[in-house]
Amino acid sequence: MNGLFIGRFQPFHLGHLEAIRFGLSKVENLWVGIGSSNKGIERRNPFTADERKEMILSSLEDKISSRIKIYYIPDTDDHEQWTHLIDSIIPKYDLVFSNDDFTQALFQKHGITVTPVPLMEREKLSATNIRKRVTTDQNWEELVPNGTKKVLEKINAKKRLMVL
Repeated sequence: MNGLFIGRFQPFHLGHLEAIRFGLSKVENLWVGIGSSNKGIERRNPFTADERKEMILSSLEDKISSRIKIYYIPDTDDHEQWTHLIDSIIPKYDLVFSNDDFTQALFQKHGITVTPVPLMEREKLSATNIRKRVTTDQNWEELVPNGTKKVLEKINAKKRLMVL
């Protein structure tokens, strides 16, 4: 059985990593969709799709990464067609992992089972909080896997976020 987990991963953090592990405990393969992949660098989406893919792949152990495939999911203005667009990009999946009410409703309407993901320290482990911590020199490193930390340092995330 294959599952689908979609997120913006701005940046990829320990909560996302736990969500991937949870998904893999329920399915054989997990397709990870990088949402808003067509967005340029902006305040709400400060990292490119390629940077986010690098964050994810560099944060996974080999035994996990062999069961994951990453896909780019662009935003669309037509929410009703979004699930059809995803179906044109992603191979067959039987289950979607999401806590977002709107995403759950769209996939359920599409006839796909949606499973909520246990949230790990939601207030602390939010991408918005992590971006704020990066710009204010608060400890953010403990909230992201080493792979993400290396990517954020490589691209000088603090400088980018300050400009935005």
